[in-house]
Amino acid sequence: MIATDLPAKTYPTASSDASINNPSVCASTLDDSFAAIDWQAPWLCHLNQLGYISKAITKLSGLKNEPAQTDRIENTPDIIAKVLNTALQQQADDLLQSLPQTKPALNNQAQTLRFVSQNALPEGEAYESLIGTTGNIPTRDNLHDLFNGSIWLTFPKTKALLNYYHMLEINQQGIGASRGRVRDTITVFDENGAILVTADASIGKALVDFDWQASLVAPRDKWDKPQALNSDSQAAVYIFGHALLEKLLQPRKKSCAHSIVINVTQDFFALSLSERISHLDKRVADYMEVLLSQPDVTPRKLSPLPILGVPHYWAENANSSFYDDSQVFRSGRRRQK
Repeated sequence: MIATDLPAKTYPTASSDASINNPSVCASTLDDSFAAIDWQAPWLCHLNQLGYISKAITKLSGLKNEPAQTDRIENTPDIIAKVLNTALQQQADDLLQSLPQTKPALNNQAQTLRFVSQNALPEGEAYESLIGTTGNIPTRDNLHDLFNGSIWLTFPKTKALLNYYHMLEINQQGIGASRGRVRDTITVFDENGAILVTADASIGKALVDFDWQASLVAPRDKWDKPQALNSDSQAAVYIFGHALLEKLLQPRKKSCAHSIVINVTQDFFALSLSERISHLDKRVADYMEVLLSQPDVTPRKLSPLPILGVPHYWAENANSSFYDDSQVFRSGRRRQK
């Protein structure tokens, strides 16, 4: 499904899901911020089950604006968890696969993932520990957790890998005022990460070297358009950070992602979007495992990427002068610590 198939602000056709159509089963407690989501935004195109999620959330966020529905709406909690669980099951059914699982850490077995109420998190227990030991992902009825769940749907292996390393670090270091270098790196990527995938290694190298002209401007014709995939393209960015997706509801030129570079062969760009994302999920999980295993890992290992500078993400960047803003596209070299 391409982004133009999705609702921007409203969706007039009812969803086939019973819990969405019947307010007495699953009523809206969503605030007005959900109605601000532009489901056609290029940085959302890669999310798995985007069609279902967009229709469900648009329907739910609009129920309280329908006078005829007002008296029928019950304030049922955990709306986002319900929507995400339905999307998770639909995805498994579509792929004829079982539901995704955690990566076993310490003495724990693999656990099937499921979105649950935030109230399921016992007082004093770390969020990551609950996921690792039970597979239950505490979920609040807010935008942040909607996007977090969407990333779990899209990159389940990578998210499970990150949670695995959280578990190992919590076991060794406990929970304190400081997370430590490993967990800091995980958190920065988890919240604000982006993946540059490219069949032209020079583009990735230029990005790491803060060479915006050689990475984003000069090779513009090599960059894929999120809403019109091209097998001849050689570069694309897929957002991983759920907080970054939330921030992009109000796009700002200064918004900067923390990125990694995944080099691929040209065959990658001949794949369908779902095949690309499945391939990337495995590659990014492998990449992050190597990165997080390094004794000197810090968030500085992630490369800054002004996200609205990604070709085809923002109309204004079609003009090369967009990149002349030195307050956003800064020069610099990575200093290793």
